[in-house]
Amino acid sequence: MKNVKIPEVAVSRLSVYSRFLTQIEKSGVVRISSGEIAAGTGGTPAQVRKDLAYFGEFGTRGVGYNVAELNKEICNILGIGKKWRVILVGAGNLGSALTQYAGFKSRGFDIEAVFDNDLNKVGLRLNDTPVMAINRIYDYVVENKIDIAIIAVPDKHAQDIADLLVTSGIKGILNFAPVTLNIPEDVQVRNVDLAVNLEILSFNIVVNNKE
Repeated sequence: MKNVKIPEVAVSRLSVYSRFLTQIEKSGVVRISSGEIAAGTGGTPAQVRKDLAYFGEFGTRGVGYNVAELNKEICNILGIGKKWRVILVGAGNLGSALTQYAGFKSRGFDIEAVFDNDLNKVGLRLNDTPVMAINRIYDYVVENKIDIAIIAVPDKHAQDIADLLVTSGIKGILNFAPVTLNIPEDVQVRNVDLAVNLEILSFNIVVNNKE
């Protein structure tokens, strides 16, 4: 991989390319051009080529890309080639929805356990995933070598949960709580604020209606 700073948005587009390539590979397509990738993912051929160029040289000019080989390379870049062990904190409505999302496991992210402070939920299974007490997080993460944690709790509890996760050795957090977490630099955090995304949509609708 080239020693240059890679824009995060380029990495996010790689994920989109990979999902598209996975789809068409299943349909029997063997070769594909940057234009066809762009058409299938809502981008431009130049952007596809630029995004791939951050990570090396793929395909042959005038011939295109081998679908299976390109998808394999992108999956390796994204770290999808291994199984990632994941826990979820929060067994509410959002947590329940996340445990039902098949896309996690198909991409190598396996939610192994859910944690909650509601003793009425502890000991049950949430969509076949065991629900455990919050005070078991540290031991579970250490004993099972968990890589990533998903936070799906109310914002007032999110920082305390994040602190516990960091102490337990978690190196990656996907945060659905609408709050900015104070996290050490060596821990990777992705924030998913659903309200912000809706506001971006509403902004774009308003702007388009004015044009």
